[in-house]
Formats: sequence, structure tokens, C-alpha cells
Amino acid sequence: MKIKYGSTFLGMILVAGLSGCGGSSSSTITTETSADTTSTDTTTASTVVSTADATEGPNPNLFVSGALVEDATTEDCVLSGGTKTTCYRISVKGVPANHAVGPFCPPTITSTATEGGIWLDGSGETYDVDGNFIVNLPTLYSDASWQLYDPATGKVKITDTQVACEAAAQPNVAAEYQNYCVECSLDYVNGGISETVLIPKTPVPLATPATLNGNVGISLTGVTFALAAPVDAILSAYTIAAFDDCGGHVNPNVGYHYHAATGCTESAIQEDGHATLLGYAMDGYGIYANKNPTGNDDTDLDQCRGHTDAIRGFHYHAAPAGDNAFIGCFHGEQGTSASAAAAGAPPAGGVPPTGLPPQ
Repeated sequence: MKIKYGSTFLGMILVAGLSGCGGSSSSTITTETSADTTSTDTTTASTVVSTADATEGPNPNLFVSGALVEDATTEDCVLSGGTKTTCYRISVKGVPANHAVGPFCPPTITSTATEGGIWLDGSGETYDVDGNFIVNLPTLYSDASWQLYDPATGKVKITDTQVACEAAAQPNVAAEYQNYCVECSLDYVNGGISETVLIPKTPVPLATPATLNGNVGISLTGVTFALAAPVDAILSAYTIAAFDDCGGHVNPNVGYHYHAATGCTESAIQEDGHATLLGYAMDGYGIYANKNPTGNDDTDLDQCRGHTDAIRGFHYHAAPAGDNAFIGCFHGEQGTSASAAAAGAPPAGGVPPTGLPPQ
């Protein structure tokens, strides 16, 4: 059953790894299979991480089977702040190893929530992209120009070809592709686009937090954590770049990527009851699930959404899905990603490049 997304959603879905910072002393890693709590109807292999293995910094052994292109290696590297250190070279496949991709756009205005994905606009709310959502867009955004469906047939206007996908999934959308629900197939990117990152083996804290830029990090499921989706640009073109229930969608330039944590990436359950590990930021610090056992944010998170405990050291907690974000800034010096380097962008946390981030 698909759960209605709203202000209480994360407290309902992040059950597998929802607790605050506590402690025990076992030192084993075990794997178990459990039913996925999302509407994708898949099963997820979960690793139970002992306190001995829940240390500060990345642990390549915790990636879901099938998430990596090849085993992680180590090499010398220079971080964004100039520190020379050792980094892990990690190549993720760009396709989730533990869940299906999609659905995104509902086919008709009578479609139920199970036939579409979700939409998040940074308002704090996360909406089911069902038929009612499509019909009610003029009311939601107080603009009668919204018309994402054919009134005669009730069919939703969807970018169902590669040409349409590439025309609509960009900052400057031509008039003929406005008022579309935008979805792109993995087939358009040859089944997925891999990403290689260098992440510090031992994180190096900054004196002053760095602005987010480039990839935020990588998930244990083999997909990148992206910056906030450029919602203003998307909405200004009267488009909805729908996400699947896992907070991801496909862009023809970067492939499938996540913009929010909805529960699908929770694979490394903490034996001591701490929130589940989702992946790692580009500075090497872990990103954990959003909620503590009471269903609320931890109250001591800093501006980057991080705090420290005696077991994990400094680590982040992901923002609620409706915030269209994972973390608020980088606590440490960042490594590099292959896609950022190819685009001529500075290291994560550097001066932002011109133009809009990928949708």
C-alpha cells in the first residue's frame, strides 16, 4: 500500500533505522532480508552494522551487493581544502541495487497513487503524483495556466520519447514541451550512468562549513545523492519532473539520481539502534536516516544537519524528503567526482558553476 506523503511521512516510513545515538558493544556484521517499506514492492538486503564497524568515515564493505562497478580501492588524493591524504576510489553503477526505478508520471487523471511517483517542491510537503494531483495543479500553485492533461481524454501529457525527455529536462524548455509531466527512461542512458568518486578515507573537518556544490554524495545502493532539484525552473516551465517513490528520477545528462531520502536507501541498520546509514557525503562523513525513535529530528543538529556521538563521530542526518535536500552544507573537506571534473566544475564546496544543476 502506498502511504500518503505529508508532514508525518518520514516518521512512518523510516522505521527500520529511526533511532538516535546510543550504544552497545558487539563487533559483527550480519545480513538479513526484509520487506521494503516503499511502494516499489521489492525486497531489500539489510546489513546489521555492529558498533565496532560503525566508525567515522566510509566503510566500502557496507555497499549493497551489486551497487558498485568494481571493488573500492585506495589512492593518494588532494581534498578541496588542499589536504593531501588517502581516498577511496568508489564507482557506483548509477542504478539502484535494491529497488526498481519508477513509476513517475500517472497515465490519466483517474490514476491512483500506485501508478505515479512523488513530487517535492521544497515546501516541506511531499505529494503523491496521482491523477488528482495533476488536476489540482492550478489550485496548488495558484496559476490557471497549468494544464498537464488532455481535457477530452483525461490522459496526462508525458514526455514518453527520448526527444521529449531531452527537450523538457533542461533549464530552457520550449513552449511545445511546457505543461508536461517529465519522465525519462533508463533506456535513454543505456541502462544507467556510473559515477566514480574519490572520498577521503579519514574525513578532514573544516574550520568553516562549505557550501554544497556538485554531488552531495553516494548511496549504499549505488546511486548519487544530488543537490536540490531546481524546482523554481521546473515549475516556471509548467512542468513536473516527477520522482519515483524513492526520491529519484532520470536526467539524460547524469542518469538516475536521488534528490530525497524516503526510506529506499536504508540498508545498513545500526545494531545499537541508531538511525540507519544511507551512504556517504563527498567529505567522507556518513549520512544517516532522518528521524530518531520519537519520530522527530534530533535537536542538536548543526547547520549542515550533523552532530557527533561516541560511536560514529561526526555524521549527518538526512533532511525530510519534502525539503528537497539531504544535508545543509559540508562539514569536511571534499573529494572529487568524475562527472564534476568532466564538466570543469570545482571540487564540491567550491565556487558554484554557472547554470542550473541537473533536474
